[in-house]
Amino acid sequence: MIIKLLYQLWRFAIIVLLQVALLNHIQWSGYINPYVYVLFILLLPVELPSWAVMLIGFALGIIVDMFSDSGGMHAAATVFLCFVRPFVLKIMAPRDGFEPETNLGIYKMGFNWFLTYTSILVAVHHLFYFYTEVFRFTEFFITLFKALLNTIVTVIIIILGQYLFSNDKRVK
Repeated sequence: MIIKLLYQLWRFAIIVLLQVALLNHIQWSGYINPYVYVLFILLLPVELPSWAVMLIGFALGIIVDMFSDSGGMHAAATVFLCFVRPFVLKIMAPRDGFEPETNLGIYKMGFNWFLTYTSILVAVHHLFYFYTEVFRFTEFFITLFKALLNTIVTVIIIILGQYLFSNDKRVK
């Protein structure tokens, strides 16, 4: 139990450090800002209670906000992501449900499942974040384009990261 907690804390620190030290400084044409920190929420254990996931999401979002000077927008978007996550997991659950201690990584769940799961939740996060950032409908389509473009880039980075850095690779 302690080892699993330490592993989660280590992953939390690495993802936050990667986000605030490297990815927050990437801006291509003012449209693409990859927010890969949501990967931490995506990979949390299924059996974790919803209230715990939302608290973890708030902590993750507020830490990214402190380094990004974004006034709580990351915290709000991440809590919304944590709110939607159980519904997406319920819809995408295998017929018999998830086994205890199921790893939601790409190697365990398969590419198609992980791509769908990641795309839905990253899109939810990004749409919420970018519309909260703009907070008006006069730029509806520009914001939609920006959110979808960022979703695509973030999902690509997450998938590549899963293949490169996942520690439960299949032996073929």
